[in-house]
Amino acid sequence: MTEKITRFGVSIEPDLLKKFDKQIRKKGYTNRSEAIRDIIRKEIIAERQTNPEEKAIGTLTMVYDHHTGSLTERLLALQHDHTSEILTTTHIHIDHNNCLEVLILQGKTGRIQKLADQIKSLKGIKHGELVMTKSSL
Repeated sequence: MTEKITRFGVSIEPDLLKKFDKQIRKKGYTNRSEAIRDIIRKEIIAERQTNPEEKAIGTLTMVYDHHTGSLTERLLALQHDHTSEILTTTHIHIDHNNCLEVLILQGKTGRIQKLADQIKSLKGIKHGELVMTKSSL
């Protein structure tokens, strides 16, 4: 079933519109409507993520030095404490010292954020990035 589309007008300064058009062309959008819809979706998802009880799905991507102290053991312990949020993990060896690991997460945003913060703050984690989204708005 096709969803009904509502048309509406937007007033915008010419310079801002030029910048917007340039940006959406670089990103590959074929029209302003789809770009605006994506911006609206992104804002709705971001707002919902401020509610710690809202359900979400996402990824935590991290790069770390596995030779740092007991980092590997601490990571495993945290992951075992959060089996209800972690759907799966992927681990690759970048070089002799560094690993990249991706956790695919699902659950309440508060618990996902807390887990990501705990992991990112561990000594030896060089970079961590949490991305959460929703399958529906």
